[in-house]
Amino acid sequence: MPETLQDLQRQNGAIWTEDGSTLLSFGNDDLGLRAVQDGVALCDRTHWGRLQVTDQDRLAFLHNQTTNTFKTLQPGEGCESVFVTSTARTIDLVSAHVTEDAVLLLVSPNRREQLMSWCDRYIFFGDKVKIEDISDQMVAFSLLGPESSQLLRKLGIPDLPEPINHHITAQIKGQTVRIAAGSGLTTPGFTLFTEAEAGADLWQALTELGACPLGDAVWEEVRVTEGRPKPDAELTEDVNPLEAGLWQTISFDKGCYIGQETIARLNTYQGVKQKLWGIQLSETVPTDTPITVADKKVGVLTSLVETSRGPLGLGYVKTKAGDAGTRVSVGTGTGTLIEVPFLTYPQPAPNPTA
Repeated sequence: MPETLQDLQRQNGAIWTEDGSTLLSFGNDDLGLRAVQDGVALCDRTHWGRLQVTDQDRLAFLHNQTTNTFKTLQPGEGCESVFVTSTARTIDLVSAHVTEDAVLLLVSPNRREQLMSWCDRYIFFGDKVKIEDISDQMVAFSLLGPESSQLLRKLGIPDLPEPINHHITAQIKGQTVRIAAGSGLTTPGFTLFTEAEAGADLWQALTELGACPLGDAVWEEVRVTEGRPKPDAELTEDVNPLEAGLWQTISFDKGCYIGQETIARLNTYQGVKQKLWGIQLSETVPTDTPITVADKKVGVLTSLVETSRGPLGLGYVKTKAGDAGTRVSVGTGTGTLIEVPFLTYPQPAPNPTA
């Protein structure tokens, strides 16, 4: 048996980035995409960050630092929440899992150090909060696809509570594994955490039962297709989480937190000036290309992937510039604004005169 997770993955054709930080592909991208759609796929998200928040003020601290409600969460529950600046600009979308004595945060790959520094700034004398980067101590895998539950049942894992990020612990191949509802995307699935030294055994157990391994290339295609915003692309300090379509991660009645005043004002006065859209494109164009309507700039392209339906992108477009189905120009090509399932926005109030 291979000694490490990477040994096992390498024997199955894994290809990494030059610096070895990200597993790009297993050379089976078409097969992996079909597994996401019709079966069960396995994505190694170990290059994402795992931050652990402990001590007795941990829930109150996260409640005051992010957009969602933490104070009422019980062990085994979880949520998605956004770290924002004091002016409600986005830092990262994180998945939180509450245990008996800690909160485990799954954070974007390029936000580990920034979030550690950010949190340290707001831990004051007398606060009983500790935060630690435990990314090297554990692995994180996601199962994606409609047959994910069936695969876990083969391992003797009972059905999980439905809310996203609610979680249980179970034994798989003699190792303790934390299994959370949700794949990180809207595709049905689960996210699994275990100790780093058990990563190879868990990966092998999942693939032996039929999970198709895939790399970051397929994850990125599904991410853009479903519309999950990504740091340094859709999540930047130029946008707020309302514009980014992350309304489902925001509590409007939890009280004060960093950025709360700005978010409340934008909500109250309908101040969201731009929205994130999927864009079906006629041709490939670079990201950061302006989006125009009638020769007027109304937005910018933030992500782009090639799909079987042609180039597909994400981009911010001014709220008044159009809705789903609006035709736009993007560089030398054209595009159509389309709804994507990850993003949520409030429904417009009905017109009483209609």
